Amino acid sequence: ESDRKRLRRPNRSKTFNVEISYAAKIPMKAIGDALRGQESENSQEALRVLDIILRQHASKQGCLLVRQSFFHNDPKNFADVGGGVLGCRGFHSSFRTTQGGLSLNIDVSTTMIIQPGPVVDFLIANQNVRDPFQLDWTKAKRTLKNLRVKTSPSNLEYKISGLSEKPCREQTFTLRNKQAKEGEDAEIEVTVYDYFVNHRNIQLRYSADLPCLNVGKPKRPTYIPLELCSLVSLQRYTKALSTLQRASLVEKSRQKPQERMSVLSNALKINNYDAEPMLRSCGVSIGGNFTQVEGRVLPAPKLKVGNGDDFFPRNGRWNFNNKTLVKPTKIEKWAVVNFSARCDLKALVRDLIKCGDMKGIKIEAPFDVFEENPQSRRAPPLVRVERMFEDIQSKLPGQPQFLLCLLPERKNSALYGPWKRKNLAEYGIVTQCIAPTRVNDQYLTNVLLKINAKLGGLNSLLAVEYSPSIPVVSKAPTIILGMDVSHGSPGQSDVPSIAAVVSSRQWPLISRYRASVRTQSPKVEMIDSLYKRISDTEDDGIMRELLLDFYTSSGKQKPDQIIIFRDGVSESQFNQVLNIELDQIIEACKFLDETWSPKFVVIIAQKNHHTKFFQPQSP
Repeated sequence: ESDRKRLRRPNRSKTFNVEISYAAKIPMKAIGDALRGQESENSQEALRVLDIILRQHASKQGCLLVRQSFFHNDPKNFADVGGGVLGCRGFHSSFRTTQGGLSLNIDVSTTMIIQPGPVVDFLIANQNVRDPFQLDWTKAKRTLKNLRVKTSPSNLEYKISGLSEKPCREQTFTLRNKQAKEGEDAEIEVTVYDYFVNHRNIQLRYSADLPCLNVGKPKRPTYIPLELCSLVSLQRYTKALSTLQRASLVEKSRQKPQERMSVLSNALKINNYDAEPMLRSCGVSIGGNFTQVEGRVLPAPKLKVGNGDDFFPRNGRWNFNNKTLVKPTKIEKWAVVNFSARCDLKALVRDLIKCGDMKGIKIEAPFDVFEENPQSRRAPPLVRVERMFEDIQSKLPGQPQFLLCLLPERKNSALYGPWKRKNLAEYGIVTQCIAPTRVNDQYLTNVLLKINAKLGGLNSLLAVEYSPSIPVVSKAPTIILGMDVSHGSPGQSDVPSIAAVVSSRQWPLISRYRASVRTQSPKVEMIDSLYKRISDTEDDGIMRELLLDFYTSSGKQKPDQIIIFRDGVSESQFNQVLNIELDQIIEACKFLDETWSPKFVVIIAQKNHHTKFFQPQSP
């Protein structure tokens, strides 16, 4: 089709010279060496080559590729999660070196895509309105930018660059008049609507009063009526999902182990990797069955609760019914805040105090219950929080130790963020939010466990720390750190990343810990504020804060051993963790005391490795 067009307009065709350059020679025998324990620079690269062959294999089948995951264009794999967004089921597959040899790691994977089909249907679902005439076009323009559409009847594919300023029946453009006789204009101004309906005889049912899609270049717009455009399938949706969308996604992508196993066995058959000539030429063929490995299920760790009682979790759960806490707190100065939640507050407070008493937490009567003014209900969340705070400040004698906050809707209250920020960031007040639907003893116990921990209490201990008998850790003063960085969703490029480090305190305990948080540049995975020297005597970094706290809480002992759990870094960044982060940690130690040299171990915790174990004949 497009070649015929080029023949008609030879003067507008372009010629491109393409140069393919030789990049590197990668010896595939490096994989065999790695399996024999002789890991080299080349072995990682050779594995990447095999992974790239898998990507190419999928790409030839017309899949959407997301790193090492592949998604086929098959509506059977789509699940609607609301808002014009679909969860698309696909597979992760990559090669790994394991003790048993070279392994193909295959697993179920889900990515988010835009609902394919008519653009109008997508926009209506996305904005949750009844018809196209209620759409917010400023929002629509942002959502649609850069998405690909197919147009009817020509069936050509375009990328959306924007919307027309005016509706279809008013938006004009210049049309060359081929039938122009002498003395007539060679160019005429026509509206988009008139052009499609009268010049091209295409019926338009509802586009006349809606904007057109612009699929042209910034300087040369090309307008197409909305109803002639359909979104192409398999286009990724990269914005963060709403709470409701996430809940729906989890609900729809749940799988029992047996079901997942059969899905994966089928995937291996469908993918037909053995037919891939490039894998064959690398000497790789793939077995059809799961690898059998020896495994064992570890016993659950024994816990200690109040009065030194033992406590055994079963099936991954435990409850504190009829148990007291190891170190309960006292709650003396507190109040209740109600943002228009319908609830019997008197009963709630009475039951909370009674339940606290059974757990060993002494709760005084609250100073007051602050009810939101009904007029404020319709105000924006930020305003509601501000007004509530003014009310609290005018009536409370001093800063409360704790505020219990009732929110009107579960899961996705718009008040939650502003309320937390106001309390924690601006005033340093501990708060607990609840959205009570069914309030029973179990619910209140769970809420009290959170409150007790937030106020510096301790709910339970591991039996091995109670008796101190943890290998390595109980023998010499040891601090345990957990480090992670959270980034905005892929669609938000300018949200700062947040680095957090938690650290154990009061050695020989490890169940007591504190947190330290800093912001840093967006999408930067390495933490840059572990050591921040501001003068010859001052370090404003995270580590100093945590080490000093360990020292004061552990009877003036410096840790001899530092154990670091680092979450969320990929294999390609392992060296950076050592060269950048560990280096800063050592600097921070030396800055505190030149002569002190503790031992370190860095443990990388990875959860996105797609490795799954299945226990035969087990649910």
